[in-house]
Amino acid sequence: MNEHVMLAQACPHPSQTRRQLVCVQGLGFVGSAMAIAIANARGPGGPFYDVVGVDLPTEAGRHRVASIAEGRLPFAGADKMLGHALAEAHAAGNLTATCNPEIFKEANVVVVDINLDIDWSAPQPIVHFDALQRAVDDLGQRLRPGSLIIVETTVPPGTCERVLAPRLAASLRTRGLPDSAILLAHSYERVMPGADYYSSIVNYWRVYAGTTSEAADACEYFLSNVINVAEYPLTRLASPTASETAKVLENSFRAVNIAFMEEWGRFAEAVGIDLFDIVEAVRKRPTHANIRQPGFGVGGYCLTKDPLFGVVAARAIFSRPDLAFPFSSEAVRTNAAMPLLALAKVRERLGGSLKGSRILLLGVSYREDVGDTRYSPAQVFVEAAEREGAEVTTHDPLVTYWPELDRPVESELPPAKMFDAVVFTQAAPSYRAIELGEWLRGSAAEVIDANNVLTREQRRSVSATGCSCTSIGRG
Repeated sequence: MNEHVMLAQACPHPSQTRRQLVCVQGLGFVGSAMAIAIANARGPGGPFYDVVGVDLPTEAGRHRVASIAEGRLPFAGADKMLGHALAEAHAAGNLTATCNPEIFKEANVVVVDINLDIDWSAPQPIVHFDALQRAVDDLGQRLRPGSLIIVETTVPPGTCERVLAPRLAASLRTRGLPDSAILLAHSYERVMPGADYYSSIVNYWRVYAGTTSEAADACEYFLSNVINVAEYPLTRLASPTASETAKVLENSFRAVNIAFMEEWGRFAEAVGIDLFDIVEAVRKRPTHANIRQPGFGVGGYCLTKDPLFGVVAARAIFSRPDLAFPFSSEAVRTNAAMPLLALAKVRERLGGSLKGSRILLLGVSYREDVGDTRYSPAQVFVEAAEREGAEVTTHDPLVTYWPELDRPVESELPPAKMFDAVVFTQAAPSYRAIELGEWLRGSAAEVIDANNVLTREQRRSVSATGCSCTSIGRG
């Protein structure tokens, strides 16, 4: 480890300027990108802020800290602009990282990007706020009066006002400070992982709210320096609970939309029509441009859990167990089962049994152009296939190791003739560029397009080889 990283992990100091110091608490997929975006916020005189990313002293946290401090992206991805922005910030010297929470004593603004997970082991979905509360405790014990906390984490509605604000106030009282000494606001991220990750932070509309008007004003000022508000103006809501609800509602709508399309996918397969052609026709109508499509499954950190935050909030924060969310809850169940529909296609094409079959799964991250395997539908597919006696080989353009399954992932495309079935799960550019006629020559593999991956020309070339091509959502 070089001297610069050791210094950063000990306790970095901002450059000797009059710039304000912003700390980003949590350097996961969102936090790392947000830290880079803030460091690249510039005016005529140069950067607006010095930025320090802060993470826990765990193996993963130290890796992220070392990567940011050395000017390397902590995660694989296809967004060249994000890497370029990190290089610019590193060259400017206004971005580093640490595992030492003492840096919060120097901060003017802290952006909180701490994961908040659903506990799936409970009979009903519950959320443990411990990690987020400990993070706020760190801030309440160290931040200077007048500092601003912006919570970006997606949380059950009511979290900031009913869970975090009382916790923050208690810490301030132990320091002899009034409850309002530190400003608290909520502004959720709307990042779109993939090839336009960085742009989705700085060139996109943001919603925000504060626990007080002063907090909201301070949040607006900060975001206006980071976001391209001239083209993507901010929206202020009346309270953090309203802002939290907006994020949960957005993701719930998307999850329900996807689940809704699944039943139409089954219909299209049964009656012999192409639902993807139909969806494109429907999208011509502006009011229906965001209609989704059937596919391999919903994955990633957001859509797999966020629709359940409404029922969690109603029961655990507002003591209203009578408020049910049947559509959102059913959407989560429907989407979680989607990979098993693709597996059923494979089983059917292989004569009704997977025992002893060799399957190549192309794509293990939850979507193309990202290296994120959290809650990937591919995991559901692989585990179910292997329980039935299949041997599954995996390949991904960006993932070389799958931490959730503790196994390597092929980086070179294996020969098709080694497999009984090939399943395409994500529309990665490299998969759409495969010359399938050449690759499949001499193979008898069943090809399953589970997510509208293959082009029309690719599907034709599969048929020309004598192999069968079966698609989710196409008869």
